[in-house]
Amino acid sequence: MSTLTISLEKVDFLPPTRVTDDTSVLTLKNLVFEPLLKWHDGHVLPALFSDWTHSEDGREWRFSIREGAWFHDGKPCVAGDIIGFIEGILDAVDTFGMKWSYARYLAEAQISADGKDDSIVVVRNPQPIADILDIFSEFYICRFASDGTPVLGTGPYRVTAFEPKMRAVLERVSGDGGPQHIVAVCEPLADRRYAALKAGTVDAALNLERVEGRLDFDDAFQWGKAVNTLSVMYYLNCQNGLFRSPKARLAANLAVDAAAIARDIFHGLAVPSASIVSPFHLGLASAGLSPIPFDPERARALLAEVEGDRRVKLRTPTYMPERALEVSRVVAEALQAVGFEVEIDVELDRPEYARQIGRKEMGDLAIFDSSPHSTYRILNDKISSRTKAVWWQGYDDPEAERLIAAANASVTQEAREAAYGACLAYLNANPPWLYLLHPVDVFAAKKDIAGLSIDHKGTLNIA
Repeated sequence: MSTLTISLEKVDFLPPTRVTDDTSVLTLKNLVFEPLLKWHDGHVLPALFSDWTHSEDGREWRFSIREGAWFHDGKPCVAGDIIGFIEGILDAVDTFGMKWSYARYLAEAQISADGKDDSIVVVRNPQPIADILDIFSEFYICRFASDGTPVLGTGPYRVTAFEPKMRAVLERVSGDGGPQHIVAVCEPLADRRYAALKAGTVDAALNLERVEGRLDFDDAFQWGKAVNTLSVMYYLNCQNGLFRSPKARLAANLAVDAAAIARDIFHGLAVPSASIVSPFHLGLASAGLSPIPFDPERARALLAEVEGDRRVKLRTPTYMPERALEVSRVVAEALQAVGFEVEIDVELDRPEYARQIGRKEMGDLAIFDSSPHSTYRILNDKISSRTKAVWWQGYDDPEAERLIAAANASVTQEAREAAYGACLAYLNANPPWLYLLHPVDVFAAKKDIAGLSIDHKGTLNIA
């Protein structure tokens, strides 16, 4: 077809220094920009970097820009463009005003161009840094256009019109597959996106798992589904209160029927979690884990062995994650059924809620979503007591720290898979969080449209 019209929750490209996991924004980014490396189910593949090599000790990495990489205004992409882009991210802050974790990851790294070849980017670090592969898969290289919009990329489509938060028009400039033009229209409400598809005003609609009620999966359309890498979970306050006890943390996990929450609240469009990451993160496949079983009797027995007050404060926003308040009410009932005394505290200001969690103002447990598709990032930002990063909530386990250090020092893909698998297995048996589920992303499209698929990041791919 010559033109494909898609309905997205958001239509935006964001500033170059803004990294995001938003599925709508990633769908547009993947069409217009290229990531330095492409993430695929825990592994990385060539993208803007066509190939790479590393020293045997993993301290030096050399990345080659693919031949023929040109921005949409005709400028060739060289090492200086990529280095400047990375420096911008390292100096920037996120949507909540917090400095990006990337600055910490790369605090000791030297990133430079090869003195003899401006198509080579070199990364040198005092310690092994194989996790640079994960980090680079999150960087989509772009530049500002003459009108100040961040829409110049090296991807298969260029932007010909852009009205932020309303509409974008893309034109294919490379590759043989896909429509000649793509029109992305913004509709924040999932029910309205679905209605537009039914009315025939759009050809495809994304994130239909967010409709109110149960999705009908009308046979008039083609459907695509994928389990998202995002984890819906509860931080447990491992520093103060009852959840300092590993037994109390395990009891909380045993008390909650995550499969029932996936079935009843998410209408089957979710799967229970087994560890801090999804089934598609590096390490989980080799670990061969199953979710912690629903076992209220064992939960009750474990809790009886824990000294201290049974009163806990459960904190929740009204959204992000989806259905947060409904989930929190069910979790509170489950915890009370095994002996916890639960007070629910609702925060209406979602950005402020995130800032509070970052300041460790989380009560005893707080619902949140963990979005990085890098196992390294989740361990570094949220689990490690060595880094004590912004999302760390007091979990301090010497064996977990030893396993994290071993994984961070691993260089080859096979060694990293095994080392991260050991970390994830340990955290399944010794949970720092109350594990819940991974949502399923859904799109629908007209039946006569070929080449549409969805990946585990929730990105709509258009071939």
